[in-house]
Amino acid sequence: MAESSEPRRWEITWGGFVVELKKAVALTVPIVASRIFNYLMQVASVIIVGHLGQLPLSSAAIATSLTNVTGFSLVSGMSGALDTLCGQAQGARQYQKLGVYTYSGIISLTLVCPPICLLWIFFDKLLPLVGQDPTVSRYARNFSLCLIPSLFGSAILKAIIKYLQTQSLTRPMLLSSFCVLCLHVLVCWLLVFKSGLGYLGAAVASSLSTWLNVAIIGFYIKFSPACRRTRVPLSKEAFQNIGKFFRLGIPSAIMICLKWWSVELLILLSGLLPNPKLETSVLSICLTISTLHFTIAYGVGAAAR
Repeated sequence: MAESSEPRRWEITWGGFVVELKKAVALTVPIVASRIFNYLMQVASVIIVGHLGQLPLSSAAIATSLTNVTGFSLVSGMSGALDTLCGQAQGARQYQKLGVYTYSGIISLTLVCPPICLLWIFFDKLLPLVGQDPTVSRYARNFSLCLIPSLFGSAILKAIIKYLQTQSLTRPMLLSSFCVLCLHVLVCWLLVFKSGLGYLGAAVASSLSTWLNVAIIGFYIKFSPACRRTRVPLSKEAFQNIGKFFRLGIPSAIMICLKWWSVELLILLSGLLPNPKLETSVLSICLTISTLHFTIAYGVGAAAR
C-alpha cells in the first residue's frame, strides 16, 4: 500500500502546477525587471555618450567591454558562491549563517577588486600592445578609472542581492533598481552635457548609481523586519568562511566569465578593424540591445535557483 501511494505523491496535478507557477511568477517578475533596469543604466550611458561623437562612444564601448571582461564579470561570477552557501543556510533554517555568509561574500569580493583596479590603470599601455588605437586606448583608460568606485560598489551589491534572493525578498530590489535607473538617466545627462566632464560623466554617473543602489538596499536590510532573523553583526566567523567562499566562487566565476568574455571579445576585435571608431561604436550598440534580451533569461534562471 505504501509502495503504491509513493509514486502518486509525486504526480503533477493541474492545481499543483498552477500554484507553483504563481510562486515562480511572483519571484521571476521582480528579478527579471530589476536585472533589466540595472542593465538599462549601461544602455542609457551608451546612448547619452553616443551624442558626443564616434571617439567618445568607441572609447566608452571599449572601456565598458574591458571592465566587464576583467572586473565585473569576475565579481558577478564569484558571487554565485552565495547561491550555494546562502541556499544551504536558508534550507537548514540556520538564518544567522545566511548573514555571516553574506559578510564573507562582501569581504571576499572586495579583496578581488584592488588587483583589478591596478590592471585598469595601465589600460593605455596594454591596449596598444594588442593593436588598439592609441587615442581610443587613452580615452578608454580614463573612462575605466572613473568606473573603479562602481567596481567596489558592485562587489557589495552582488552579495546583498544574493542575500535577498535567497529569502525571496525581490520587491525591494525591483523598487531600488527602478528608482536608481530614473535618477541615473538624469544625472548622466547632467554630468555629460552640463558639468564639463564629457564622456567621463557617464562613468561617474554609473559609479554614483551603483553606490546609491547599495545604500537603498542596505537601508532596507538594516531596518526591515523581514531581515530580522538573518541580520547579524560582523564577526570573525565571516573571515573564517572566506576560504570556503573562494572554493565555490572560483569555479562559478570561470563559468560566468567564459560566457561573458565570448560576447565582449567581439567589441575588442572590432577595435582592430580599419575604422575602429565607427566599427566599435556600431557593434557596441548592436550587442547592447541583443544582451538586453538575454537578461530576461538570466533573471528567470536566478528565480529558479
